[in-house]
Amino acid sequence: MKRFVRQLTWGRALLIFLGVWLLVIFLAVWPLYKAGHTQEPDAATAQRLARAFHDLELLKRQNAELRSLFTGINIGDPSLRQEQKDALYQDLQDKLRRAEDLLERSQDINKQSTVEVGEGPSERYERLRRRISDNVQELWYFVSVEMNKMRKQVLDISPDLATKLTRILEEGVEHKRSLLVDLQSLAEVDGFAAWREQEANELSDLVQRRLEYLQNPADCSQARKLTCNLNKGCGYGCQLHHVVYCLMVAYGTQRTLILKSKGWRYHKTGWEEVFFPLSNTCTDPNGDSHSHWPGKTDTQVVDLPIIDSLSPRPPYLPLAVPADLAPRLTRLHGDPIVWWVGQLLKYLLRPQEATSNMLRDAGEKLQFKKPIVGRRQVVSFEYWDSSNGVVHDSQLFR
Repeated sequence: MKRFVRQLTWGRALLIFLGVWLLVIFLAVWPLYKAGHTQEPDAATAQRLARAFHDLELLKRQNAELRSLFTGINIGDPSLRQEQKDALYQDLQDKLRRAEDLLERSQDINKQSTVEVGEGPSERYERLRRRISDNVQELWYFVSVEMNKMRKQVLDISPDLATKLTRILEEGVEHKRSLLVDLQSLAEVDGFAAWREQEANELSDLVQRRLEYLQNPADCSQARKLTCNLNKGCGYGCQLHHVVYCLMVAYGTQRTLILKSKGWRYHKTGWEEVFFPLSNTCTDPNGDSHSHWPGKTDTQVVDLPIIDSLSPRPPYLPLAVPADLAPRLTRLHGDPIVWWVGQLLKYLLRPQEATSNMLRDAGEKLQFKKPIVGRRQVVSFEYWDSSNGVVHDSQLFR
């Protein structure tokens, strides 16, 4: 009976080892199965495959160790002397130790691979990749403009030549578009697409947390403030630019922005009923000391005029971006100021529930759908040939 129990115990141990082995294989293969159902970059998938094959090779070696461990071993055999049992126990421990060493080495390799993937591309590579794309576009601008000039010049002299130039332009734009698509595909398969997405999310979260912290001081009565009047005498887009500039200066001077919006021409009760307030804890514009821009460092409340009459001009306005974010931004984004303004707008334009519902209902009534093309309104009286913009828009969405 005791012999049967001992054999049963070792049988359970064998089943446990085999179960662990199968579990490790499943964990190694499952990411590959998921990768087959996602659009993960080919380079990253290849790296995972190589790592998985390496893990499987280690598992095969571990399995061989386990097989040799249990083949012919019967500790409960009464014919074995005590010294033989001790030797078998020692051999068992040695083989288990070798299997553990193999597993630890595999884990170390995986950790190193993860660090290498997480480092992302070099700044030089990202700059060069974007520069190639820009140069392709600029080259086409030059060629298309010059050939259009030539086509207009020969239109009356040689209609056949003008027709041929038109055909060349039509085929040329297709080649240009194909080349830009290839360059975009390069960014998707070079193994860094996941890094770009993660870096963009992390930077955005960082900026939003900073703005949240700056705009919600623990003690509003002691906080340094910058007041900004929303009611600039211009349209909504112009006023929004003004608020963005105010938030830029507030961030640069590390002051809490107090937005004065009562009587706003687009909503008389103020900004806070259309969008979420800029602060949940500090909306009082009063303080112990008060001054017009630029004030002093220890002035508690500084009033900021409209950007047109701002003097002296602060160093925080476009094209400036926060110095500590600049190295990461220049690697991630080809136009850092656009990204920076976008983050400020992300914080400013957080619609209230009623606003979200209104926008959704309006979109449904208008049957709003993509492609969406926008053009900034020309506020000067200079002549603008609208056909230029229409041509570029139609090419963009082909």
